[in-house]
Amino acid sequence: MLDLTKLAQQMQGISQQLTLEATATRQRLDRANLLMAQAFDRQAELTEMQQLWRDRLSFTAAIPIEPLNTRIAIDPAPFAHTVIATDGSQIAPSHHEIAYCYLINVGRIILHYGQSKLPLLDSLPEVFYRPEDLYVSRQWGIRTEEWMGYQRTALEVQMLAELAQAIIDEMSASTISLVDGSLIYWFLEQLPTEARDRILAPILAAWDQLRAIEVPLVGYISASRSGEAMNFLRLQSCAYLAPDCATHCSEVVDRAPCQVLDPLKDAAIWGMLLEPGQRSPLWKSSARIQEFYGDHAIHFCYVNVGSEIARVEVPAWVAENSALLNSALSLVLAQVQKGYGYPVALAEAHNQAVVRGGDRARFFALLEQQMIKAGLRNVGTSYKEARKRGSIA
Repeated sequence: MLDLTKLAQQMQGISQQLTLEATATRQRLDRANLLMAQAFDRQAELTEMQQLWRDRLSFTAAIPIEPLNTRIAIDPAPFAHTVIATDGSQIAPSHHEIAYCYLINVGRIILHYGQSKLPLLDSLPEVFYRPEDLYVSRQWGIRTEEWMGYQRTALEVQMLAELAQAIIDEMSASTISLVDGSLIYWFLEQLPTEARDRILAPILAAWDQLRAIEVPLVGYISASRSGEAMNFLRLQSCAYLAPDCATHCSEVVDRAPCQVLDPLKDAAIWGMLLEPGQRSPLWKSSARIQEFYGDHAIHFCYVNVGSEIARVEVPAWVAENSALLNSALSLVLAQVQKGYGYPVALAEAHNQAVVRGGDRARFFALLEQQMIKAGLRNVGTSYKEARKRGSIA
């Protein structure tokens, strides 16, 4: 039980610290605004420098595709349009349950606007119980719980492409496919080649499918903590003629001289520069995992959706097609407005996917019934799990 009396004694210190941080943030924003203006004047030079010294940088800096002073008002969404979205949830495997297995539940949403068509709001569950599903990741030193999360990411994208393909004959209006979160799968960087390919290959195949039917793919990131764009300004604040971090700053323990904006994130400065309904310039991510993405290199921009500064990511084939990009951004903004601050299709996909405590109990009860019906004996949870579910104190 939380002791609020003891906790109240710490509140004064927290409020004082937050005041100090707010003052420091305002100073960093002023510095960032100055560096942005300076970097705009040297944009071509800094971009060439980033590409030339990329392998010697100790940080990941995105590349601006448009002028840094770009501020573009997003067009209103067309009256008739369609939004497809998926999101996933899971029941993790546990040795304390009646059977060692896991479940992935993907929420599926199709919303038609300005059309006489019924929406789709449902979820598709899948249980993984075979040894080849449960233990395949062990050969690479990956825990089953982690592998389940990777599988969920792939299933969300695959199902998105399947939904788009299923309604291709009905597409008479602008259509967008939405996922919650980044399209840059950083977790894949650390995986062995075979494990990475097991997850990434079906994802890229789904992206190819969406490209073939010209349905733009968008990753929507709320409350983004990325600093890729801010890192480009580190090239401007570098104290050396060449940004050779490996040579000049290899022995720096705390903070490099160019980290004058740290810990400021991208969303903070674009919150100062963008008006509601505007987007920032396009950037190309330099995340190394994209070396395996083929021609699907991820581009992004920041959008002032009114309630926050959202990071919106798209593959190269969307970014390079102005019609697809403009359509995607207008539908994203309309979704946020309809959802009162967050895309309504993603919120509904989450609601369809989420597995609550009662769902978990019913899942294992159903599993127990099937095991008993199959003639299995000694079916039940461990003593530890049983005691956690009830108390005698």
